[in-house]
Amino acid sequence: MVALLWAASSFMLNYSLSPINRGKDLQGSWEYMFENYPGLRAWKDSLQQADALKDTFIYAPDQTRLHAFYVAAPTPTSKTAVIVHGYTDNAIRMMMIGYMYNRSLGYNILLPDLQYSGQSDGNYLQMGWLDRKDVMQWMNVANQIYGDSTQMVIHGISMGGATTMMVSGEPQPDYVKCFVDDCGYTSVWDQFGKELKEQFGLPEIPLMYTASWLCNLKYGWNFTEASALEQVKKCQLPMLFIHGEKDDYVPTWMVYQLYEAKPQPKELWIVPNADHATSYKLNKETYTEKVKLFTDKYIQ
Repeated sequence: MVALLWAASSFMLNYSLSPINRGKDLQGSWEYMFENYPGLRAWKDSLQQADALKDTFIYAPDQTRLHAFYVAAPTPTSKTAVIVHGYTDNAIRMMMIGYMYNRSLGYNILLPDLQYSGQSDGNYLQMGWLDRKDVMQWMNVANQIYGDSTQMVIHGISMGGATTMMVSGEPQPDYVKCFVDDCGYTSVWDQFGKELKEQFGLPEIPLMYTASWLCNLKYGWNFTEASALEQVKKCQLPMLFIHGEKDDYVPTWMVYQLYEAKPQPKELWIVPNADHATSYKLNKETYTEKVKLFTDKYIQ
């Protein structure tokens, strides 16, 4: 029984944190984005012709090499957005939000590849928890790139939304002004427990406990501590929560718990008829206007 439980826990951990990762397919990611967001091809071409789409690399404290794209605003500004991608995605697959901030709203942008994604190294997904430390390092890089006196918003979708919320609970530098979470989960425990039940028909006990223990043993963190819910309770800066009304992957009920836990100032937009991570795609103009109205209150 012990051997079986160990094997099942190892399988769950590898299945969840080291999946076949489409975020490693760079060309396929660009083609996906061009197909789903046709305006991106011309924008990317124009950026490349002007040598405006740039790469940068840094090293995490453990010497993992990390990559990000960055693009300066069309007109010099202190307004800056750090944009965080989701599970098995990469920076390329967040370029629609990059376009929104850069082209529509006039922001400088930086889009990191989280570990085990895109052009970043790493052997497993960190589900936002340890990623929060990498993203805070990228925030400092973006501030330095764009003049060391930026006004910054952090915006994430799905796992990137959870990462954004996990970042928000840490002490913030003065240049950070607000956060946008789009369909992030309450905690790794809640999300993995849901997937365990729906995909495999298994209860949380005992597998979630043993897999969480194994995660702590291998990677230094557990499913319980990786909580966006606990982090937003500590966040004093403004946050806009966005969630699809019909999201059943990161269930819509999660955003109500997150919104309730977050101290003021905060705003909530439940997007009619949107499922997981489709709120921008289905409502580009409204999404852009909602984000603009929110960020304009805190970033001038």
